Formats: sequence, structure tokens, C-alpha cells
Amino acid sequence: MGDKRAIPTPVKRVGRWIRSRSVREQVTMSVVAALILLVILKFSVKGQNNMFIFTQIAHSAGILVLTYKLSVTKTCSGLSLKTQELTAIYLIMRIVAYFGFLRDLHVVLDSITLICTLWVIYMVRFKLKDTYMQELDNMPLYYVLVPCAIVAVIGHPGYQLHIFTRFLFVYLMAIEAVSVLPQLRLIQNAKIVEPFTAHYVFALGVARFLSCANWIFMLIDSKGEILTQIGNGHLYLLVALLSEVVHTFILADFCYYYVKSVMEGQRMMRLPSLV
Repeated sequence: MGDKRAIPTPVKRVGRWIRSRSVREQVTMSVVAALILLVILKFSVKGQNNMFIFTQIAHSAGILVLTYKLSVTKTCSGLSLKTQELTAIYLIMRIVAYFGFLRDLHVVLDSITLICTLWVIYMVRFKLKDTYMQELDNMPLYYVLVPCAIVAVIGHPGYQLHIFTRFLFVYLMAIEAVSVLPQLRLIQNAKIVEPFTAHYVFALGVARFLSCANWIFMLIDSKGEILTQIGNGHLYLLVALLSEVVHTFILADFCYYYVKSVMEGQRMMRLPSLV
């Protein structure tokens, strides 16, 4: 049992009140809270570049949690090496794609994240391999890479210029959308999540919500022009939109149980039979 004394009494009361509501009421409150947060972001954050920076900050916060976990606790228990490898793969692809048509700031931020991710991979593979739950981290990488390649072949734009770069961009978006699946599979196999891993995955959920919000804002600001472009054959935009939605919903369920565990004051996060 976790130590519940660290949770303030008002938070406990709110948590008990929310838990006493029906599932339908809880879902409704979650949707309303998400919409309110979207409105706040829309009027408080100006520019797509700022949203990207906030997204990267949230992801970096998760990486910092992993850095602390591996450096101080000297264990990688509960951490999926395959999710880290997929993260490194799509970051490398995105850096290559950025040199084609995006700003230097994106390259710098992703390069920092990539270096940290490669360090995590090194620690898990070599320094802390005795604590790595290899038998639970059992999702083959080709389960992700092959279907994503097929999506990229079908969805990439058929321009004569930068075809390879745009193929990489669509491919990396597809990989990023499902890169967390090995981590969730490991969590599902373990049935329990230790705190640092839970904090890391929650940070990924926050980053994905911000990224998805950015796409929603672009749809609003373009007054539907993006959807028109999809209808004119720009399928890569559809892949991008679907990738954001899929990634957000994959992590939404985990984030729900994370917040629930925090409000209940549980130190160790437990999940139901399905993540």
C-alpha cells in the first residue's frame, strides 16, 4: 500500500468525490476538462513554434525522470528498451527530415532529446542490464516498423522534390504514434508500475496532448484548408492527423489511471487487466 499521508486533504476529498461518480460522469468530466484546457492553451499560447517547444519540454521532463531513475536508483526495472529504441529511430528520422524544410530550433531540441535517449539505451543495454525485464519487454520491433513503413509508402506525397524527406517525415510520424506500445505492453505484463516509469509515461501523455492540441489549432486557424488539401491527395496530412489522435488515445487511458493513483495517494500504480 502506498503512503497516502503525502496527499493534501482537499485533493483526497476531490478524489473521493470523483471516484463516487458513475463511469459516464467521469468520462464527461474528463472530456470537459480537456476542452477547457484546449481553450486555455488556445488563448494563452501564441504560435505553433511555442506549442512545439512546450511539447518538447514535456518530453524532456520525462527523459529527466528516466535519467534520475537510472543514475540514482541504479535500476531500469519497468522500463522498455524497445520503446527507447523506437524513440531514437523516429528522432533520427525527424532530424534528417528537418534539414529538408524545418527550422534549426527543431533540430537542436530533437538532438538534445536524442542524445538523452541514446544514453538511456546505453544504460539499459550495458550498465543496468541485470535489472532489465527482457522477458516482459516482448513486443518485436518489426510489429511497429513494418506496418508504419506500409503506411508511409501509401501516405507520402508524390512530389518530385524531397520525396525521400517527406517519406521519412510520414514514416517517423507513424512510428512516433505507436512507439509507446512496447512500454505499455511491458506494463501490462508486469501488472504494476513503479513511480519513475509512471512519471515518464505520463510526461509522454502530456507531450502528446500538447502536440495533438497544436494540430487542432492549425485546423481551426486554417479554417478547414488542411482538410481540403487531404481531399486533393495530400494523404500525408491525414497520416499526421491520425497519428496524433492515435498516440493521444493510446496514452489517455494510462494517464487516467495515473491521475487516479495520484489522487488516491498510491505510491505504486496498479492497472486493470487491460491498459
